[in-house]
Amino acid sequence: MAALELYSKFARVWIPDTTEVWRSAELTKDYKPGDPVLHLQLEDETGFEYKLDPKSGVLPPLRNPDILVGENDLTALSYLHEPAVLHNLRVRFTDSKLIYTYCGIILVAINPYESLSIYGSDIISAYSGQNMGDMDPHIFAVSEEAYKQMARDEKNQSIIVSGESGAGKTVSAKYAMRYFATVSGSSAEARVEEKVLASSPIMEAIGNAKTTRNDNSSRFGKYIEIGFDRNHHIIGANMRTYLLEKSRVVFQASEERNYHIFYQLCACAHLPEFEPLKLGSADDFPYTNQGRSPIIEGVNDLKEMEATRKAFSLLGITEAHQMGLFQILSAILHLGNVEVKERGSSSCGISDESGHLAVFCDLTEVSYESMAHWLCHKKLKTATEILNKPVTRLEATNGRDALAKHIYAKIFSWIVSQVNKALSTSSKPHSFIGVLDIYGFETFEVNSFEQFCINYANEKLQQQFNMHVFKLEQEEYMKEQIPWTLIDFYDNQPCINLIEAKMGLLDLLDEECTMPKGSDDSWAQKLYNTHLKKSSHFEKPRMSNKAFIILHFADKVEYQCDGFLEKNKDTVNEEQINVLKASKFDLLVELFQDEETPAAPSSTAPPGRAKLGRSTQSFREHKKSVGLQFRNSLHLLMDTLNATTPHYVRCIKPNDVKAPFMLDPHRAVQQLRACGVLETIRISSAGFPSRWTYQEFFSRYRVLMRQKEFLSDRKLTCQSVLERLVQNKDKYQFGKTKIFFRAGQVAYLEKLRADKLRAACINIQKTIRCWLARKKYLRIRQATITLQKYTRGHQARCLCKTLRRMRATVIFQKYTRMWAARRQFLRQRTAAVLIQRLLRGYTARLEYKRLVCERKALLIQRWVRGFLARWRFRRIKRAVVYLQCCVRRMLARRELKKLKIEARSVEHYKKLNFGMENKIMQLQRKLDEQHKENRELSEQTRQMESHSATELEKLHMQLKTLQEVEVESRHRGDLVTSLQEELELVRQELEKNKEMVAELNEKNTLLKSEKDEMNRLIQEQEQQIKGGFILFCFEHLQAQLNEERFRYQNLLTEHLKLEERYADLRSEKEAAELSKHDHNRADSGFSSSQSESIHSSVLTGSEVSSLEREDAGQMAADVSLLLKLQRRVAELEKEKMDLQSEMDTKEEQLELEQTKRVLGAERDYEALKRQELESDNKKLKKDLQELRQSLSKGSGSKLASPGGQAYNVLLEQLNSTTEELEMRKEEVLILRSQLVNHEAFKHKVVCKLFLQKQEPKEIQVTQAVTHDSFSHRSPTLDLHELNEDGELWMAYESLKETNRILVSQLQTQGQTHEKEVEGLRAELLQLRAELDQQQQMLSNSLELPHDARIQASLQHEISRLTQQNMVLDIILHYSDFCVHIEQSSPENMVGESGRTVSIVRKERDFQGMLEYRREDESKLFKILITELKPRGVAVNLVTGLPAYILFMCLRHADYANDDQRVSILLNSSINTIKNVLKKRGDFETISFWLANTCRFLHCLRQYSGEEAYAKHNTPRQNEHCLTNFDLSEYRQVLSDLAIQIYQQLIRVIENILHPKIAPAMLEQETIQGVMGVKPTGMRKRTPSFNEEGSHSLESILKQLDVFYYTLLQHGNDTEVVRQVIKQQFYVICSVTLNNLLLRKDMCSWSKGLQIRYNVCQLEEWLLDKDLQGSGARESLEPLIQAAQLLQIKKKSQDDAEAICTMCTALTTEQIVKILRLYTPVNEFEERVSISFIKSVQTLLKDRKESSQLLMDAKIIFPVTFPFNPSPVALETIQIPSSLNLSFLTRV
Repeated sequence: MAALELYSKFARVWIPDTTEVWRSAELTKDYKPGDPVLHLQLEDETGFEYKLDPKSGVLPPLRNPDILVGENDLTALSYLHEPAVLHNLRVRFTDSKLIYTYCGIILVAINPYESLSIYGSDIISAYSGQNMGDMDPHIFAVSEEAYKQMARDEKNQSIIVSGESGAGKTVSAKYAMRYFATVSGSSAEARVEEKVLASSPIMEAIGNAKTTRNDNSSRFGKYIEIGFDRNHHIIGANMRTYLLEKSRVVFQASEERNYHIFYQLCACAHLPEFEPLKLGSADDFPYTNQGRSPIIEGVNDLKEMEATRKAFSLLGITEAHQMGLFQILSAILHLGNVEVKERGSSSCGISDESGHLAVFCDLTEVSYESMAHWLCHKKLKTATEILNKPVTRLEATNGRDALAKHIYAKIFSWIVSQVNKALSTSSKPHSFIGVLDIYGFETFEVNSFEQFCINYANEKLQQQFNMHVFKLEQEEYMKEQIPWTLIDFYDNQPCINLIEAKMGLLDLLDEECTMPKGSDDSWAQKLYNTHLKKSSHFEKPRMSNKAFIILHFADKVEYQCDGFLEKNKDTVNEEQINVLKASKFDLLVELFQDEETPAAPSSTAPPGRAKLGRSTQSFREHKKSVGLQFRNSLHLLMDTLNATTPHYVRCIKPNDVKAPFMLDPHRAVQQLRACGVLETIRISSAGFPSRWTYQEFFSRYRVLMRQKEFLSDRKLTCQSVLERLVQNKDKYQFGKTKIFFRAGQVAYLEKLRADKLRAACINIQKTIRCWLARKKYLRIRQATITLQKYTRGHQARCLCKTLRRMRATVIFQKYTRMWAARRQFLRQRTAAVLIQRLLRGYTARLEYKRLVCERKALLIQRWVRGFLARWRFRRIKRAVVYLQCCVRRMLARRELKKLKIEARSVEHYKKLNFGMENKIMQLQRKLDEQHKENRELSEQTRQMESHSATELEKLHMQLKTLQEVEVESRHRGDLVTSLQEELELVRQELEKNKEMVAELNEKNTLLKSEKDEMNRLIQEQEQQIKGGFILFCFEHLQAQLNEERFRYQNLLTEHLKLEERYADLRSEKEAAELSKHDHNRADSGFSSSQSESIHSSVLTGSEVSSLEREDAGQMAADVSLLLKLQRRVAELEKEKMDLQSEMDTKEEQLELEQTKRVLGAERDYEALKRQELESDNKKLKKDLQELRQSLSKGSGSKLASPGGQAYNVLLEQLNSTTEELEMRKEEVLILRSQLVNHEAFKHKVVCKLFLQKQEPKEIQVTQAVTHDSFSHRSPTLDLHELNEDGELWMAYESLKETNRILVSQLQTQGQTHEKEVEGLRAELLQLRAELDQQQQMLSNSLELPHDARIQASLQHEISRLTQQNMVLDIILHYSDFCVHIEQSSPENMVGESGRTVSIVRKERDFQGMLEYRREDESKLFKILITELKPRGVAVNLVTGLPAYILFMCLRHADYANDDQRVSILLNSSINTIKNVLKKRGDFETISFWLANTCRFLHCLRQYSGEEAYAKHNTPRQNEHCLTNFDLSEYRQVLSDLAIQIYQQLIRVIENILHPKIAPAMLEQETIQGVMGVKPTGMRKRTPSFNEEGSHSLESILKQLDVFYYTLLQHGNDTEVVRQVIKQQFYVICSVTLNNLLLRKDMCSWSKGLQIRYNVCQLEEWLLDKDLQGSGARESLEPLIQAAQLLQIKKKSQDDAEAICTMCTALTTEQIVKILRLYTPVNEFEERVSISFIKSVQTLLKDRKESSQLLMDAKIIFPVTFPFNPSPVALETIQIPSSLNLSFLTRV
């Protein structure tokens, strides 16, 4: 497509602008050739007419599509020009906050003026091993590319970092060196990488200063060569420096500072060691106060001084040399304070009233008189004599400053030499990577000699850069076999010749310096005469004769000639140097020992001519001008760079006000032109800048293809499509693997693609809108018809209803009127009759009432008077009773309120329950006493009965007298009647009182119910509060335990590294000794070294002390700390076991009732089994008796004669019956032995629980009953007696009696349970208080010194571990006890007993031990550990067989009480396993030995004899417990070994999965057609090596299957397997998310869809393996939320709130980073606006979380190894003959 056709309506262009350099506008009208103007519309929607030049006809540059804006590589832009580059950088820097951008082979780095968290070790790990184009641009990507090319091509590399002051060159170079130091490491013991990094603070202190543009500006150039060996480890480094700015020592401009070291010295003046230097504030010295800015914001000079001194020490510069350097630097400051006063017109003198010269002489240890004399005089040489001439005050001051500059330059050179000496290596580096940190192109208002040299160096570097870029372009075209023409590029060789060629500027300057009367003016005239109008790069200013202009590649620069000669000669008074050489200060003399000739032309000379000639010749050979030295060093640098593969980093300073993330377009364009970025763009755009592989082109533009154009060959398909779409064949070229496009063609293809997609969208929208409109029309039509139908029907029904109502109304009116008339008549008649009746009745009633009233009046008066008297009495009585009730109610309410308040408090509840056990015991004793009293009272009652008989007779006599009295009482009946009337009145009052009492009782019952309800609520609340508190404490302590376990495992990892380092050093030492004493080698060397390694690997006992003595210099602190921790942990384990035993006792008491039910079930089952056996026995006896009778009856017959057929048959039946009887007898015997053993064991366990808490009296009773229950058993057993006498039943009855006693004891013991539970809760609260106290002690210990702080921290961590173990032991033992009770069910017990019995019957005498001879120990470890192959063992042998064999050997050593053999066996096993894992670090080996180590550890626990572990064993297994040795310390060592193996296993898994994760999770197109390929730059298409086979998600799932089934096959515990799976999924999540955060091209909507699909596949894998509860799904949550963040809508405030609510597993940095990196793949997607990102940041600002950007992929979760007892009996293990372990004997 022609270029003019692109200037159509709606096309966007760039037009020049004075404010923004370039401004975007949109065409409102198509451009036609010949139009004088372009009709444009600016972004603010204002119209604008852009005038075109009719002569040139140059149109404004076109703007790239929005989809190409913000690309990682500027060469990926379709239109390559200055505005496109500037706009892309602005979008990335200001909007996306990205400071790095590629421009072909250049990395453009913009100084953010803000600290960014993108340089941590996690970022280094993310970029390590990656291709340069796979990740976002970064200085680490360039460093990795250089390191990789050095390792692959065996060719030296160089990184050239350039830019103007303040652009960030020093920081970029520092991070590059940090990357090399981190990635490569050091192969030597000296840790060279640390020394390389330590050189940075030193060089910054002595070579960096604050300027107006930069607070840490490098005032020198440096080139650091980092040497590597053949294994690509750093072995040394070398530094070269260029053009130190010495003038800054004596002069600083406003708002600038001297070198940092001077201000650091002044900040340390108050320290005791610096007091002899007599320093003060920086404002007291002219050399440090000229800039009037002694402080840099955010920089502490005192801390910087500490870092500098630490770096000096790390590089081997002793403390004495450091103080010597500081002494000389302080002398320079004092020298600047020396005042020179005039003494006439041509002489001067020293005014040393302040004593600064004396201080200078004291510090330098020189003669005061000599220095004072030569500061004011100089020596003149003539042919005949030598004269001492006084100098003027100005000359003396200049001489003083020159001396200061010269001393500082010597110090600088000496420090550089010392740094190089510290970084040097004896061996020659195999290859090196050079890092060049050099000044960029500079132009100021006044440019002098320094700017001239700097720009000269940049001219040379730019020439080298142009040649390299052109070479790369040429190689790319030739590799793809594309015809190319010579690209015209800017060649700055004429400018370089102007400077360095013969009769160039430097030659004329050196020539003028040799002239006796040379001056800056004469040199300027020579320049005008030589080069003016002869060189196109040289010009003369119009208004000056002391300046000249050079046309550099970046800009025109005007140089002022003043000072050129003086700076080029760099003169200093020789006599002053001689005074310094005569110093007694050794370091000062060392600085000047390399000076052999004077520096000034007026130096001393011998009187002889011959000697003068030789001296002059020596001077000319020795003394070179600064310009000549700089030119030679620059040529040497260029030779070095040309011999390496260069990598370019161009640093850009965004603005001059140091504002963060603010880009000044004018300054940016100026620097882009100066650093060669735009030249690179111009060279690229001159050829074919856009390059696509055929697959990428096909994936992106297949929407433009027709069906017939789809061919099997992608190349032919792309060719046919391009020939149709682009008619001009010069716009593209087909290479072998890529398609090359001219500038603008990709934008044209994007336009076609967007038009095609837009047309397809319009067609889809048209069809959908038509379908929706027709659907809506049909729905409306149907609704209208339905509405009409129902409306017409409604109208007809309304008409019918109206007619019907009219007819009904007439009828209703007729009957209504008739009814109204009749009702009125009837009403009137009824009213008349009623009035008459009422009137007559009223008169009759009045008469009757009058008569009644008269009759009743007298009666009423009588009763009223009586009633009033009684009523008055009752009212007074009721008032008194009511008053009493009110008072009592008030008192009762007060008491009730008080009781309610007390009932609500937990303390009251505790007080009520306090001492309940004692009260119960007292009540029990009182009850016994009452029983005793009752017995005494019963005896007294019997005695009283005898007395009552006699008295009864007396009563009979009295009865007769009473009967006589009764007769008399009958006469008094009259009195009774009157009394009865009074009694009736009393009864009525009593009934009223009863009613009141009933009401009070009801109220009382209500109050009681309320009280009971309140008590119940109080108890429930108390239980909830206590339960919640205990749960909270448990969760808190569990979290602290996990944290402590993580710290301990990290400490263990560090200890392992120290052990490995110690082993390496020891092996190197042994190798060195063997090389020296080769003739002393013997066959026993291996065994000795092996024994040494054995003793050095186990850190217990004497081995620890020997290890400390051998490696006291390096590992004493760490090993001693670890030993203390291990000993303390052992003590904690003992305390834990004590607590465990106590808690087991208490928890078993809680479950005793359940035990009773279990025992009953067992008893019933065994009784049933016994009855069945007895019935079978009786049946067999009966059959036998019948057979005998039949034989006796037929004895006379022939059929039953011996030898007959019937006789033989009967005999066989008899034999079989006898055998069956014998088998039944054996089963009965076995069952009885099991019953007796089992009941004895149960009785022993239960009695042990109760006897610990019972009174002595109860113990005696229990023992007596137990003795009685078992006293019936005979000590000797006979089978016939067992079956005939019913001894089993007797044993069963005794067991029942015992169970009844146990039940009664259980009931009494249950009463004390509540008190014990309260005690446990109180203990938990006390432990919590102690934990808080220890944490407070830890916070207080932070203020202690370092040693005390370590001890306090150790004590604090140990105390925390103690408390956590105690709480967890309570819970674990409770669960273990429950499991034990469940396992003790009849079915399990019978099953286990059956298995045990069968094993005992088969191997009756085997004890589960293995014996071996001492000489077979090495053979055992070699066969069982060293040479054992995991694959064969896992398939053919029992899982954990090596662990069982080792433990069985250990059991025999314990049985023999051989402590030496036990120690050797354990130590050798541990060391051999370590050696095997060190030599064979594959996954199968590590998994296999992890399983065996855990099994060995479980065996040591299971057979330790401790109650916590023994309760899981069978009785037979408890018989195999260790008896003589306590191996708890070795259990800790084995646990540490298991942790080390687990961590090694995780690292191996990470190494296997890491290269597969990013390609499978992000790069592979798992959902076809969703992902889109965007244009990429040069970096993506030129990887440093050929890509390997792509990994897919299926490969990861297959690898996970391999890991999972291998772990299970090797017998690893299920919990360990779950932890491994969780760690694997965390690695997948962290690596994927980290790549997503570092790859802008991966942050799109389609990529989020792909990630969600891949995560679903992983979740299905977890579901298939039944691993949902392992925590692996939760570890994927950050990745899931990141995918959701890519797909969610990102526009409104509601969307921002939804993001904040959804993304809880992502940090704020990660959320903002993803939003900034979000890149649309198509034009129809929208970018995330800056305002939306700010709103999200505002909502997330209150989050308290880590500021780390990337997830730590190297983190390993703390691992636990829960106790897993083995069901395998040791006596059943068979050793295969294939293992060749015949020397092991079964015992």
